[in-house]
Formats: sequence, C-alpha cells, structure tokens
Amino acid sequence: MTTLVSNIFRSIQKDFPEELIEILVKAEHVKMERIISRGHSSPGNFWYDQDKNEFIILLKGSAGLRFQDTKETILLNPGDYMEIPAHKKHRVEWTDPDVNTVWLAVHY
Repeated sequence: MTTLVSNIFRSIQKDFPEELIEILVKAEHVKMERIISRGHSSPGNFWYDQDKNEFIILLKGSAGLRFQDTKETILLNPGDYMEIPAHKKHRVEWTDPDVNTVWLAVHY
C-alpha cells in the first residue's frame, strides 16, 4: 500500500480573489475542508446556516467570527478551535489581510 503524504500549508496560490476551499476528505457523514482566506470576510448581511455540525481549527493567521445572536466578535488565533452546532448562524467578520489564514473545517 502506498501512503501519500500531503502538507496543509503547501500548494497555496499567491493571489486569490475569493476564499479558497479544498475538500480533503469526503465520506457519507463527514467532510473535511482546508479553507484559505486573506483579508476575506462574509458578504454584507450574509450568515452561514449549515445543516451539519462544524468543527473548526485555525492553523495559521487570524480571524474574527461572529454569531447572529451576539454582537461580540470572537478572535481566533493559531491553535484556536471551536464547535459550531448545525443551524447556529455565524459569519466571518474579517481575516488577516497580510498573511494567509488557514482553517481546517470538519462538517459532520
């Protein structure tokens, strides 16, 4: 059996107008994504309202995340992680404009 090794920080484009989302693993009840942001945020009055639970960990960079039921923006730094229950409306307020912000998101 051949094992292919990849690196979460490799193969990142230098310029990307939209946030990059790459599916790393997809199975019947789980999906794992690498998300790369650089100065990106959720559009205007947009809120994510997802059908599945989501576990996120910020691996590099920084970001501000907000839930619809609060005015507080949660600061995320490398190593910070959280679980977002299904249908908990949230948005990305900002990501670091100077470095790539790399997220790992697991939807289950």
